Parts: sequence; structure tokens; C-alpha cells
Amino acid sequence: MNYNKINIKEGINLHIIPTNKFKTNLLSIFITTPLSRQTVTKNALIPTILRRGSNNLKTQEEISKYLEEMYGASFDCGIEKIGDNHVIKFYLETINDTYLPDNETILKASIETLIDIVFNPKIENEKFDKIYLDTEKENLRQIIEGKIDNKAVYSLNRCIEEMYKNKPYGLYKFGYAEDLEAIDEEKLYNTYKTLISESKIDIFISGKVEIKQVEDIIKQNNQIRKLDDRKPQYISSGQRPESKENINEVTESMQITQGKLVLGLEVQTKDLEEKYVALVYNAILGGGASSKLFQNVREKASLAYTAGSNYIKQKDNIFIRCGIEIKNYQKALQIIKQQLQDIQKGEFSEEELENAKTTIISTIKFIPDEQDTEITYYFGQELANTKISFEEYIDKINSITKEQIVKLAQDVAINTIYFLKD
Repeated sequence: MNYNKINIKEGINLHIIPTNKFKTNLLSIFITTPLSRQTVTKNALIPTILRRGSNNLKTQEEISKYLEEMYGASFDCGIEKIGDNHVIKFYLETINDTYLPDNETILKASIETLIDIVFNPKIENEKFDKIYLDTEKENLRQIIEGKIDNKAVYSLNRCIEEMYKNKPYGLYKFGYAEDLEAIDEEKLYNTYKTLISESKIDIFISGKVEIKQVEDIIKQNNQIRKLDDRKPQYISSGQRPESKENINEVTESMQITQGKLVLGLEVQTKDLEEKYVALVYNAILGGGASSKLFQNVREKASLAYTAGSNYIKQKDNIFIRCGIEIKNYQKALQIIKQQLQDIQKGEFSEEELENAKTTIISTIKFIPDEQDTEITYYFGQELANTKISFEEYIDKINSITKEQIVKLAQDVAINTIYFLKD
């Protein structure tokens, strides 16, 4: 495993992935905090306000100009919901020093620039810039109000919201428009200070780099030195949805031409090893073109434009997603339920099992071919408190048996059915 984890301070870790595959270095900072209704909207605003300017690079234009001088380095930021955690993420991609003329080096400058943007923001009188904040609040409002534009994503989010009503995982990662008016530049800065003093912080660097050199740059950085030890309250597993005696069925109407059907399933894995079984189960169910959902709902019955499923390991849920003719709702639902029953009864072939494994393994093999994908993989392991190489991962998938799939399938249950129709 070509991966190195170095503890900088309690709750702050440096992760280095030395690789010669790429001409670029990718630097990432992840700030992880538990999802909360009180902070979700403010947290969503923080990366947008930080990208507007730091104490050294006062405006977005200055940041852009400086990145251009670093041979066209690129910066990005965003927010994710991973299990019951809210993760604020920042990326800076630069060309590797090896490919620069005249023995130039920009590794140190690129690391310090990203740290400067994240940990040394532009503030005045213990407040963020009001003009910047007003602009970003309006931008965020448009994102929140525009969530209905992508009906497939909207339907998945609504199913999760219904399944996890009044629980952290049910929160929308970008927050809520009704919160925005009460957020001012002082309150947001106070939230930011709490965030960087209490949250889990992970710094990732992928590229052709020397481990000791990167470690020294990080440890000697003034902004990193200012950070205190912390006992971050991030969440490795999180709350399960409310178990219901009857399936929760939710139907909504909107002006659409194609119905969106989402089923939220509960998977009762007992340990980490069973999560690998769940991955293969999901691949058989709806993980690709040879899966049961694709073949039986879409191809044979012609009831769906799209049909597939995803396993959310952090929450132990599978979400089945289909785009269907609205009139085909009951037929599609009946066939989907039949696929679940068939797997419970072991009615799938060795070929289907091998196809499922091949689908997963090809995805695993692809991970090291993209720097951001590899960083995401190791960050997921960090949150789950696991450490497994790609080779071990593949071996675990290959070892899954039909008997294990059937056993797991007995405890898979539909929790929520969400249907968006006209």
C-alpha cells in the first residue's frame, strides 16, 4: 500500500500518496464535522466565502492570478454528506516540480497557498466580508431552490429525507433557504472558528513527492502551528432509519414527463466483513448492465428508462432508482420486489455472481488511475477507521460466496418507497 499517514496534532492528520503516475500534484484538505440542523446551512456557506479571498490574497481575482503564475494551478472547493458527517473539502492541483523549467519548485508555495485559503481567511473586525457573504448567500439560495431541477437527484434526496426524517442523514447537504437571512458575517465567522478548532482535519497530497519534505512543510507552516489539538466528534457509522412495521410510501406530484421511483432498503450487516457481502449483493441486484434490475425491469419488461441501485456503506442502505413511465408504477414495483425475493431464495446463477464481482473489481482497479478518486478512497477508509489495500479489497470481493449473499438477503427490507409523478 503506497500510502502514508502522519499525525500532525491530535485530530489533524497528513496523508501522503507518493506516485509517479501523474504529472500533477493534487492537494486536498477535508474538514469533517457531524451533520446538524443548526449548522448545515452555515457550513455550506463556509467554503464559498473562503474561496473569495484570504488574508494574503484578498480577492478571488488575486487568488486566480497567483494560481496562474503557478503554471495554471487550479483550485476548487465543495461540501459533501458522508454518512452522518458534513465534510468541507478543498482541492489545489499543480504541475509537479519535475516538469518545471530551470529547477523551479512550486510544491511548498502550492501547499502554503491552499492552507492560506482555508486557515487564514480575509476578515475585518472579527467578521467575514459582508459584500462577499451577501453574494454567496444569494448563490447558495439559488442552489437550494434549484434542487428540484434534476428530478432524479431530487427524488433520491427526498427518499433519504423521508427515510431519515428528523435524523442527521436526512438533512440536505447545502442547507435550507430559510436559514440564510439570520446568518451574518459575525455569526458565520464564529461558526468557522469553531469548525477549525473542533473538527477532524485531514490533509492529503498525491503526486511525485518526498514524504519527509512534505511533512516538514506542513509541520513548519504557521497556520498549522496555530491549530490546537482536538478530539473531533466525527461519526464512523451513525444512526439507522426508523424501523417501520409497514413500508413508508410517499408520492409527490410535479410537472414531469417521466416518473422517478426510489426505494430505500435497509441492509443489516453485523460487521465490516459483511459490508463486502452487501457490495456484491448490490451489484447482483442493480450494479450494472448484467444486474437483475437492469435486465428484468428495463430490458425484458421495458418498464424503465433507467434501473439500478447503489449501496451506501456508511449507512447500510441500498437505494434502487428507476426512471419509468408513470402508468407503469405498480408493474415496475412488483418486478423490483420479485428481484429482491429471487435473491433471498438464491435464484441467481454463478455467472451473475461472477459478473457482479467483475463489476466491483474493475471499479477497484480504476481507483489508482485518478488522483481525486484515490484520495477519496483513502479518506473513506480514514472515516471508517479501516485500512485495506486494493489487493486485499479485491481478495475480499473474490471470496464472497453465494451462501453469504443469500444469508444477507434474508435481512434486506424495504423501508421507504418514494414516487415522483405528474
